[in-house]
Amino acid sequence: MFQYQRDVWSSPDVTGYDELMDMSEVERLDMASARRLKDLASLSAAMDAPASRSKFAIVAPKDEAFGLGRMYETYRRLEDKSTKQVGVFRSLAGAMEFLGRTPG
Repeated sequence: MFQYQRDVWSSPDVTGYDELMDMSEVERLDMASARRLKDLASLSAAMDAPASRSKFAIVAPKDEAFGLGRMYETYRRLEDKSTKQVGVFRSLAGAMEFLGRTPG
């Protein structure tokens, strides 16, 4: 996730884009990375474009992924530099509604 954040979100071509992460098919989560969620939230917030107000939706139907998603959402909200609104949802439909899009 750290490498993805650095590689993708360092490009000015994606500034202002919304983001969707679907964890529906995730079978196992590395709990060592759970301890690093705050670090990931800090890195992500530091890379947010100050004038951009975009959204990041996480689809996490399973309890463990949903809990980690909510932790990440909280850490992002606590970051002063964060301009991206994060939402965690049990279904793709909820995430798409949050993003203002229809599933298709």
